[in-house]
Order: sequence, then structure tokens, then C-alpha cells
Amino acid sequence: MRLKITLNRTSRQRMLPMDYQYLISAWIYKVLKQADKDFASFLHEKGYGLSDTKLYKLFCFSRLDFGKPKMWKERKLFEIKEQEITLQISFDVSEAATHFIKGLFMSQEFYLGDRFNGIDFKVTSVEALAEPEFSETMHYRLQTPWVVSYKPEGRKYAQYLKPNEPMFNTLSVKHLKEKFLNTRKDGTIETPIVLKLCGPSKRSGFLVKSGTNKETRVVGNIFDFELQAPIELQKMLWNAGVSEKSSSGFGWCEVNNKQMDN
Repeated sequence: MRLKITLNRTSRQRMLPMDYQYLISAWIYKVLKQADKDFASFLHEKGYGLSDTKLYKLFCFSRLDFGKPKMWKERKLFEIKEQEITLQISFDVSEAATHFIKGLFMSQEFYLGDRFNGIDFKVTSVEALAEPEFSETMHYRLQTPWVVSYKPEGRKYAQYLKPNEPMFNTLSVKHLKEKFLNTRKDGTIETPIVLKLCGPSKRSGFLVKSGTNKETRVVGNIFDFELQAPIELQKMLWNAGVSEKSSSGFGWCEVNNKQMDN
């Protein structure tokens, strides 16, 4: 389920931190908590899952659509002139939950920013978007980075892989498969999952928990890709993102219609 949320600036502030993704994730959890503390706590602490060792937070969100802002690179800020901007949020939930979740975001008023810079917004509309027509072979275009991490033995920190590294494809497919099987009671995958990159990739990332003692930069890659997989798995990645850390805004993708038509 994807929602298109329209936000209206309600103050004169224009400056927004460039690494705003974590701020959006925190706002989503806050909205859920206001409506259902138990559900929000479950989503944040455990996520969905059938296994004690593999639990996932099955939602994702897009970048903010705010036109062409002025960039203050030295201050790591966007200066946003648009009065109205949009954001898409997706949840991998049953159809019955659509109206409930849609209602949670209606008329929300909130501040998006840190202690120094941010903007006050009000939600003016929430629209449920139609799903594309899925098939077992789909072409996608990433809008936010696909993160694939690997922690070599003896190293303190994880290594973020590039698509041309041997383990990237293997770990990507493994993650998608586990994410699907561990969140479906009767989920099965009887055919191989095949991931194929289409064209060049671009390294991209952003800070998570910026301004805190847990601040870290997460790095992934943006590229077009073809995926051969069961239709139900295609739906899952559409609603939950393809990447690790999807609940922090990584792995948001759109159907690449140009490739689909070829």
C-alpha cells in the first residue's frame, strides 16, 4: 500500500537539513504511536516477522518532492521555496489496514528538522495509490539507495558493497528471499530469484540519527534493475522497499516503464 501525502508549509522557515530521512522515519513512528502505542512499539522494536532471528520493519518512504531547492552545501541545508511538497509512504500490510493507516496521517501537523533548522508542515491530503500490474519479471528504477552490507570477520564496522563487488548480487537476493519467507506464514519460493543490473550505478548515502552519539553514514547505490521473482515478492518490495534499512528510507523504487515497454 502506497500513500501520497501532500504537505503544506505553515511557517516562514525554509531551511531543511539535507539528511532529513531519519527525521521522516521518526515522524512516521510518532504518528503510529499517537494512534496505537502497542502497534508502533512492535513495529519499531521488532517489526514483522515469523523468526526470532530475522525480523523486518516492512515500510519505506520516498524522497521529498520539493522541486529544485537551493543547496547550501557548506551548511548541509536545503532552502525550500515551494509552499506545497509531497512525500510517498508505503506499508506492506493487508488491504484491510489501508483505510486505518491512511486516516492516521490526515491533518497531521509537525515540525521536520533538528534543533537548529527545520520547517513546520501540515498534511493537507492523503491519497492511496494504485498498484502497478505485477508480473514475474519486472524492471525498476531506484529512487533511494539500495544498501547491501557485509561485516568481514575481525572488523568492527560493516562494509557497504558496490554492485560490481562479487558478494553484492548474492547478498541482495538472499536478503529479499529471507525478508519474504520470514514475513509470510505460508510463503514459498519455488523458482530462482534473479537480479540483473541495467546500466551504471551511482554511489549514494545519508546520515542516520544525525546529531546524536549514534550518528552514522549509511551508503548504498542507485541503479536500474530487472528482477525475476514470484509476483508476491514483487509486491512486497514495492510496499516495503528492496533494501536493508528500508524503514530509514533506503531502497525505494519505481517501476521503470521505459524498460517494461522494450
